[in-house]
Amino acid sequence: MKTHLKKYILAVTLCLITTASHASAIGGDCTFKGKKLYGKVKIVNNFEDIKIKVVQNFQDIKVQKVSNFANDCGKWQIVDNFEDFKVKIVDNFEDIKVKFVENFPGL
Repeated sequence: MKTHLKKYILAVTLCLITTASHASAIGGDCTFKGKKLYGKVKIVNNFEDIKIKVVQNFQDIKVQKVSNFANDCGKWQIVDNFEDFKVKIVDNFEDIKVKFVENFPGL
């Protein structure tokens, strides 16, 4: 019985660590692996800086698409050239989960 309990506790702990790993990967300064998560963003199919999954719940960051002044956490100006970073939208194996919002972007 004790062995089963230890395995259960280990499994629950691993699930919690895995779930928390995305959120903890985003720094308090609104960066992911040194890339700021605001500014001019280019959506690409290859050679991305960050892989994102678009979700409706349990996001790591809320993103607001803006036309200009993308200088606050979570504000993205989608561009074709002169980007600050590139993202690829994926269904699996994402780096971060993004929820697009109309108001109140950020962590």
